[in-house]
Amino acid sequence: MYRIKVNDQYNFETDKKGDDLFIGGEKVTADLKQISASALHIINKLKSYNAEVVSFSSSEKTAVIKVNNNLYTVKAKDQFDLLLDQLGLSALNGTKVSEMKAPMPGMVLKVFVNEGTEVKKGDNLFVLEAMKMENIIKAPADVVIKSVKIKPGDKVEKNQILMLF
Repeated sequence: MYRIKVNDQYNFETDKKGDDLFIGGEKVTADLKQISASALHIINKLKSYNAEVVSFSSSEKTAVIKVNNNLYTVKAKDQFDLLLDQLGLSALNGTKVSEMKAPMPGMVLKVFVNEGTEVKKGDNLFVLEAMKMENIIKAPADVVIKSVKIKPGDKVEKNQILMLF
């Protein structure tokens, strides 16, 4: 069971029983034809739709889908997400990140950001060489860099603060 929110406005509940898909309790009988890896042609209730997945994040359970040249932002919550919401624990996922610490001792090879840089979750921050391996350290969340305390060539210790957000 999934609770789907479209464009932060419309809510749908979906369920799958065997090969059958139900939306809002109603069985959907659509004809699907895959056009490419991210595109489908759908015929449902005598209407034709061209659907394409523009972007998808499995970790955040979100997608942007283009249907007949209209963009839709889709967010999904499964039964575990809904349970966390009920228990008031869903806010724990949005903890505030204020610093980046060295995950291991090593040497900084390259720094990709400067003070004031806005970065998105997953963007590259710097390269840390440890045990003859280069590790690209990525942003843990969408943040603005307040302070960069490292430069290429610096040796760092585990848990040393490298950046402030």
